[in-house]
Amino acid sequence: MALRSNPESSGTDKAAVIAVSSHVVRGTVGNRAIVFALESLGHPVWSVPTVTLPWHPGHGHATRLVPGPQEFSAFVEDLCNSPKLGEIGAVVTGYFGAPGQVEDMARLVQAVKARSPDALFVCDPVLGDGGQGGGRLYQPPETLEAIRELLIPLADIATPNRFELQFLTGLELNTNQHLIEAAATLGPRLVLVTSAFALLRGGIANLLVDGFSATLAEHRHIDGAPSGTGDLTAAVFLARLLGGASPEKALQSTTAAVYEILARTTKRGADELTLETDADALRSPLAMVQMRRLAGAGGRRA
Repeated sequence: MALRSNPESSGTDKAAVIAVSSHVVRGTVGNRAIVFALESLGHPVWSVPTVTLPWHPGHGHATRLVPGPQEFSAFVEDLCNSPKLGEIGAVVTGYFGAPGQVEDMARLVQAVKARSPDALFVCDPVLGDGGQGGGRLYQPPETLEAIRELLIPLADIATPNRFELQFLTGLELNTNQHLIEAAATLGPRLVLVTSAFALLRGGIANLLVDGFSATLAEHRHIDGAPSGTGDLTAAVFLARLLGGASPEKALQSTTAAVYEILARTTKRGADELTLETDADALRSPLAMVQMRRLAGAGGRRA
């Protein structure tokens, strides 16, 4: 599978991307992070909101505006039938507002791939996180099941955090070797596991599993980090691959960019990622990250 695409001309020299996730009025989570990152890196974006909120629910009560199922399905059907669909070189999905939206997205991904077989599909299964005392699921079981059954089999790349990987596989994942073995069974060729186990004291890591190859990118853990880093990681990793970077190089530069933005954001005391101020870090990050090769699935050395 070629990890780049050859879209029809969209007026730029870079592939257009369909980005499917939540939209917030204030903040930089969901599609606010995904679209900003992709456009900053030169990619036209077709933005599909699955739910609209005033802000991330972590900031307090947030009213949800979810499109009606019939209206959303008709909206997606319009995209599937668009004469401009050949512009699309990738699709990235994130948070869903309702379980039925997952089936609609599977239909859209299939339509894109029918038009452009080399188009990439990145599934960021936004399902849960570490929570208190272990992983917690903040999507209904129906959404989890739909993502696992309908989207993961279509994905070229998946970007779960380690708790989401546990939910998707039903396995208990307590070490990086567990993560590698679970990622190898998930299905997509590339699985980027965020919040993996760092080998550096006081660190946090992203783990990339590519067949029998496993690479860890580590940096210092930052306390009080705002939400949106998973969305940003998926978008930047996709942009690096579309730009022709190898998966390992894409991992390194993506981790560096997100870490740098996170460090700058927390230094300012901001409660949302300051993407508009730190767009230069998306393009040319200066932060250093520790890269390690790990034993791959089955205990084979990468």
